[in-house]
Amino acid sequence: MSEQEQSARIKDLIGASTKVLILQPDNPDGDSLGSALALEQILMLQGKETELVCGIKIPSYLSYFPGWDRVSQELPTHYDLVILVDTSSLALIDNSIRSLRSGALSKSPLIVIDHHATPSSIDFASASLIEATSSATAEVIYNLCKRLGYALNDVARNALVAAILSDTLGLTTDNVSAQTIYSIAEMVEQGVSLANLEAARRANMRKSADLVHYKGELLKRIQYFDNDRVALVVIPWPEIERYSPLYNPSVLALEDMRLTERTAIAIALKVYHDGKITAKIRSNQGYPIAGTLAEHFGGGGHDYASGFKLYGNQDSDSLIKSVVAKASELLKPGDS
Repeated sequence: MSEQEQSARIKDLIGASTKVLILQPDNPDGDSLGSALALEQILMLQGKETELVCGIKIPSYLSYFPGWDRVSQELPTHYDLVILVDTSSLALIDNSIRSLRSGALSKSPLIVIDHHATPSSIDFASASLIEATSSATAEVIYNLCKRLGYALNDVARNALVAAILSDTLGLTTDNVSAQTIYSIAEMVEQGVSLANLEAARRANMRKSADLVHYKGELLKRIQYFDNDRVALVVIPWPEIERYSPLYNPSVLALEDMRLTERTAIAIALKVYHDGKITAKIRSNQGYPIAGTLAEHFGGGGHDYASGFKLYGNQDSDSLIKSVVAKASELLKPGDS
């Protein structure tokens, strides 16, 4: 279907619904959360009941988004439409999205709204709106609302702008277009304050002394490979258990890792007690390989931010070698 046909299909599905489940991937970020919170408001203005769900607890570093605490980890028992935002990959949803194939969830239509270029692995969606030319899923939602004539309130506009700013690192990534900036400008004209959004984000970045000391320990453990082009840190389960309720340990380290001289890509691996390993990947401007690297290991994302998740008793040393080897292969010889 064309973009217009998918949009019309989405409008029909929403129009026929009463209660909508808004689902995020299990690696929530500012774009997924802001998109979900904006959709909550947009659908409420359409007279719909909504329920926000994510497979994991929303990380505290995202708590500058008003309404973050309305996101539940439990699937509700009654709804007649599911909207999945910011991914079209089954691997990034795990049990919550897989349950769509059976039980009560299988009786409800599914809409996928995303902006990642990763090929969709969800072949049972009733409608899919995937705009790889958009900077963020929030931009896709904004464009969809304009096409369908859906109203936005102040809460929705603030959530959409914050989501776009988050996913584009403040409008500095390659996928920011003139249309992205026009969309932001239109919402600023309608009352969004960029200064207030940034003040809220910065206030939320303040950390306890304990977290600052832990960040120092993490930075000491960074490993560099391939002439420092690849930076990697491993976060074991005891640290995940202790610090995740306060701040995502991966996020604590990644920005500093990306600032190292000659480093093109930064990777944080979290090793869980049950053998699961997750990766958060960030690459620097000029090295658009994060998404391809994640896809190689069954994950997804976009050129500069991505992730993957592996199950079973993974050997972290072997995985590190594989990840570093693939990252070095994707980087051009001589890139630094």
